[in-house]
Amino acid sequence: TEYTLNCFGGAGGQHACLVADALGISRVFIHPYAGVLSAYGMGLADHRVMRERAVEAILSDDLVGELEATAGELGAEGREEIVRQGIDPARISAVRKLHVRYEGTDSPLVIDLAGRDAIVAAFEDAHWQHYGFIAPEKRHIVEAITVEVIGGAPEVEDPELSAAADAAAPEALTEVEMFTEGAARASHVYDREQLAPGARIAGPAIVIEANATTVVEPGWVAEVSRRNHLILDRVEPRPGQARVGTEADPVMLEVFNNLFMSIAEQTGVVLQNTAYSVNIKERLDFSCAIFNPDGDLVANAPHIPIHLGSMSESVKTVCEQRRGTIVPGDVFALNTPYNGGTHLPDITVITPVFDEAGADILFYVASRGHHAEIGGITPGSVPPNSTHIDEEGVLIDDFQLVAGGRLREAETEELFTTAPYPTRNFRNNLADLKAQIAANEKGVQELRKMVAHFGLDVVHAYMKHVQDNAEESVRRVLGVLKDGSFTYEMDSGAKISVSIKVDREAREAVIDFSGTAAQQNSNFNAPSAVCMAAVLYVFRLMVDDDIPLNNGCLEPLKVIIPEASMLSPKYPAAVVAGNVETSQAITDTLLGALGLMAASQGTMNNFTFGNDAEYQNYETICGGSGAGPGFDGTNAVHTHMTNTRATDPEILEWRFPVVLESFSIRHGSGGAGRWRGGDGIIRRVRFLEPMT
Repeated sequence: TEYTLNCFGGAGGQHACLVADALGISRVFIHPYAGVLSAYGMGLADHRVMRERAVEAILSDDLVGELEATAGELGAEGREEIVRQGIDPARISAVRKLHVRYEGTDSPLVIDLAGRDAIVAAFEDAHWQHYGFIAPEKRHIVEAITVEVIGGAPEVEDPELSAAADAAAPEALTEVEMFTEGAARASHVYDREQLAPGARIAGPAIVIEANATTVVEPGWVAEVSRRNHLILDRVEPRPGQARVGTEADPVMLEVFNNLFMSIAEQTGVVLQNTAYSVNIKERLDFSCAIFNPDGDLVANAPHIPIHLGSMSESVKTVCEQRRGTIVPGDVFALNTPYNGGTHLPDITVITPVFDEAGADILFYVASRGHHAEIGGITPGSVPPNSTHIDEEGVLIDDFQLVAGGRLREAETEELFTTAPYPTRNFRNNLADLKAQIAANEKGVQELRKMVAHFGLDVVHAYMKHVQDNAEESVRRVLGVLKDGSFTYEMDSGAKISVSIKVDREAREAVIDFSGTAAQQNSNFNAPSAVCMAAVLYVFRLMVDDDIPLNNGCLEPLKVIIPEASMLSPKYPAAVVAGNVETSQAITDTLLGALGLMAASQGTMNNFTFGNDAEYQNYETICGGSGAGPGFDGTNAVHTHMTNTRATDPEILEWRFPVVLESFSIRHGSGGAGRWRGGDGIIRRVRFLEPMT
């Protein structure tokens, strides 16, 4: 197929040849600036009139008949308005749309008005594309009907001019040196105003005018048409381009580093935009990442370190337990701390990415979001005194959330509401789970685009290269580290101990947590996945290169975590504080052993409140970061394993019955050493209703 690139003067024409070559296009039309203004100026644009009417009714064959009649009425009103504006009735058309949603939801999709079956099919196709699932058992609600009446503007064509006999060889204004195709080349400069129809210019050349500069690249010829359009044609074959191979290339490695991270970031943007809870939408307490077919972390967005380092274990749990039974359209959820989870409020939603035939799993996309309510003995699901995992909320171990594209809403509600201490607000849980499914679907679509562009063999090869590069980056760090050890005593008296032994020649290290306290009868136990996340985070910190955090960082490291210790608890150990308190202590222990910096505030500073009805909230409050040799700590920041925000005052007071009375730095609280630790904060909240 032949394509044409159309440019409307201005900067659009400047590098049109390069754009055309990149797109495989051999002809470019650059319209004259004055002609563009005449054809697209005010007064000659299409006339448009929109009419809308609320419906709020269940979709049925009878309703479709009524909607057809309504569309006729609205179209007639709009048509009368367009005719009054002086538009020829023969140039008037109408676009009829419905706003359709599932019953019980509040986000309609815009669908063409047609027969009932066609509406349902179009809606479910759009719902799958937007959210990654459908719910065929739910009724369809038509929220509104809109009719847009369009009166087409008259067609305007630039007049045809006669070509001068001597126009083909115009005179250049001057000659300059232009750098193009890797070298400086002599290039003629022409005045667009002096180019008559029939003028022909071979590249390299530059055409200047009052509102545009057009560069004619080598291998291209520019010719002025009878309508005074500048037409660029490639007259030499385009240089051949080699396909990206599977061998590691430094430039392509950087491209894929950023491509993988970009996909994870786009996934996160969708999650933020579609989530309901303040915790995910405003505080950004979520993480998104992509994984290879074995469940190894390939790349992540710069979200929450405690999530990202541990999500791989959750994905691998689904890989192993569901092997051979997963089909396209399946989505799974998990929060169990004994299979890669952190604490119960952090729910991981995992979506496999199949090939076009639906036979083989190519990748996994996962998102982990902190749900502000998941049950337990206190609202907000972060009880200070839990001793059994059931007291902390609903335990989810490899639950199928979507089966073949159908959301298992009834089964999910049963899981969330029949636990020993069920959720207090399933509606909010479901809204955020749907947002996580939709976010994953964005990742699925982007990965498929990548495969279509580069080929599966290249994408898989570079997934491995990205991990190998991360491994080599950490090995370079190990080449300059020295042995160290550190013991961190927590308020309860429990101790975290670590010994780091570095083999500089092999560029490997052993991180041994032997000597750490045994499993606690409190909730300060941290799942082993949390411990691994802290190790991954700390060693990634020491890499200066801008690489994705991934499993490759762990390849040079052997991590020893004693069984039945507070860093490897067994069911039914309580763990809710292990994620938010102990993880920070592990990080500070590792940084102490490496001699890099002093401890931070040693906590994520969790503040949770709520009641048994409508309100439950959770946020992490910032504090001070530790000082180091040659630098002070930072005041009032989230540090290390948390990377979230404190809730904005306006959002906090709008969504909850509270008043934020003060939020300030607690000056002097960071210490008075030669290099000062960062100061913490004071946050005073007054409740307007009784809260736990």
